[in-house]
Amino acid sequence: MTPTVLVVGGAGAVGALYAEAFAAAGCGVSVLDPATHDAGSDVLHPDDAAADLLGAADVVILAVPESVALATVPVLEALAPTATVVDTLSVKTAMADSVARSSLAAAVGLNPMYAPSLGMDGRPTAAVVHREGPDVEFVLGVVAARGPVVRISASEHDRVVASTQALTHATVLAFGIALKDLGVDPAVAAALGPPPFATATALLARVATGTPEVYADVQQGNPFAASARAALGRAVATVDSSCA
Repeated sequence: MTPTVLVVGGAGAVGALYAEAFAAAGCGVSVLDPATHDAGSDVLHPDDAAADLLGAADVVILAVPESVALATVPVLEALAPTATVVDTLSVKTAMADSVARSSLAAAVGLNPMYAPSLGMDGRPTAAVVHREGPDVEFVLGVVAARGPVVRISASEHDRVVASTQALTHATVLAFGIALKDLGVDPAVAAALGPPPFATATALLARVATGTPEVYADVQQGNPFAASARAALGRAVATVDSSCA
């Protein structure tokens, strides 16, 4: 029997991405999001209708910021004790610790390693199984049918993501800050810049116009991000000393 799925935060980009994927897989999908419903649809203060949705769901997907996801765990223990909980956070260690302390039946973390606007097909997703249980393999199967799934532990996920995301984003942002500090006319620089410059400025535009909360999670929530930024600083100093 196909599980019933509830997407908390389903009005957002990530929530809509997963709502579409599980609906396409034949699941009955509901959305709980105060952006499209009344205030009782806030998962932290659910009204009777929202509580009924939580209680009836086989799979609850949390497409919300980390602070909300962590605060939701006690709510789910009370209202959805048998559901498989799916987080979509950029950082996994805090959620893994929260699940370990909880009585949740099963939980798995997904991290789509791409902007939701690009779509799921053919794109990789990191998967952290916090607790094996009902429907975990079904959830991973739905995602794997659309793109590669890489299973990894919570701590290794955060270590790797500190390199692939926190370091990358910090590098791009540092490039933009340095460019501004140098005071070069952007139009002239764009006209004369070689391909690597054009690529770097395109990446800067992508990061600078992204969702701030996502980048905050990557840089502030990841326990390994500070080490990645420190490594970047040392690397720039090495380049400078080598040139000297």
